Amino acid sequence: MSRDRYVDFLRAWAIVLVVLGHWLITALVRGPGGEITAPELLAVVPWTQWLTLGFQIMPLFFLAGGHAAGGSWPRARAAGGTPAGWVARRAVRLLLPAGVYSALVLLAVGICAAVGVDPGVLAMVGWAMAMQFWFLPVYLLLSALTPALYAAHRRWGPAVPLGLGVTALVVGALVVAVHAPYVGLLNYVLVWGVAYQLGFCWRDGLLTGRRAVAPAMAACGGLAFAALVGPGPFPVSLILVTGQDPSNTDPPSAAMLAWAVAQVGLCLLAAPAVRRLLERERVWRVVRPVGGASMTLYLWHMLPVLVVAAAFYLTGLAPQPAFGSGAWWALRVPWLLVLGVVLAGVVGALRPLERGLGALYDRISPPADLRRSWPLWLGLTACVAALARFAVQGFAPDGRFPVLPALGLVLGTLLVVLPGHTEPHRAEKPEDALEEAA
Repeated sequence: MSRDRYVDFLRAWAIVLVVLGHWLITALVRGPGGEITAPELLAVVPWTQWLTLGFQIMPLFFLAGGHAAGGSWPRARAAGGTPAGWVARRAVRLLLPAGVYSALVLLAVGICAAVGVDPGVLAMVGWAMAMQFWFLPVYLLLSALTPALYAAHRRWGPAVPLGLGVTALVVGALVVAVHAPYVGLLNYVLVWGVAYQLGFCWRDGLLTGRRAVAPAMAACGGLAFAALVGPGPFPVSLILVTGQDPSNTDPPSAAMLAWAVAQVGLCLLAAPAVRRLLERERVWRVVRPVGGASMTLYLWHMLPVLVVAAAFYLTGLAPQPAFGSGAWWALRVPWLLVLGVVLAGVVGALRPLERGLGALYDRISPPADLRRSWPLWLGLTACVAALARFAVQGFAPDGRFPVLPALGLVLGTLLVVLPGHTEPHRAEKPEDALEEAA
């Protein structure tokens, strides 16, 4: 089956907005003693929380992931593959680039801690380099559940995302009403699982067979979101803001669920026009490399912030207008442009590493018909726990090297990779780890 260019476009569009959104809200201030701080823009300038409605694009990642998995898993099963084999191969594709990124950052953290870098600075930098990691354990979990989720989809169709959504609403009500934070963790899988499951439905034509479905999803999701953040209890920000309770992202709330449904509806409405545009080879030549480098862009896009901070803020070369003033906002334009240039250089420098990871994946990828699955599930558990720990605490909590999460990621990845084999198979690109080929 040929690739769906629109699915690749969604990946490219989503990654561009994620990168721009993180850069836009990252604000650096040089103090009188030369110290660098990073005020939280969404908290200090509250109106900027409305901007998150445009930049919270993660539902599209999960929608596109479900669309791709809805083709990949049935093909693997038809060819004699096992659930464990399919999950292991998908996990390795994600863990290789994520593991290399983590190893390099942790090496830098270890060196900085050893030479006496200020723990506060190290903790802030370690958090910035891990802020995007929340996505990885959630995506790993949904990938692990894909065979069961797809079986449910084949039997009940759209009733599955509906059931997941209703369950997410019950969980969210418990979080708000009785303050049950650990119960709320379920919504990371339930809310994002709705978008993932809708990807199955989209691929099978269940969302596009009737013209009224897409506008109904967009309208109902939008109205529900407005009700939940207006008279309802939730804030407008779709990105975590320190001190906000309840939050829309920690855990994903009913408002986030409504926004995801609305965003999927808008995505379906835009599909015909965007597909016609993507038929133009000039447009496709721009979109394709962005989608192909999605994993690299996602993992490494905060490194340019550190480079620019060292070059312009530590040296005092960057202008320092009043935080949130008109002049400060005007400087966001060159800020984004400089970061874009640096990121382009980073991506170019990482191309040999990407090719090396592609060759490594071809050698160590588990067999599609994997039977001995216990190392896989144990390894995935360790990796999910380690990645979640990094997402919450950063790579240098309190300025220290995170020994246990680092060991958990190493051992977990080894357990996932252990069932590797030497039989040749079709090479797959690690840079496509965020989305399987449609």
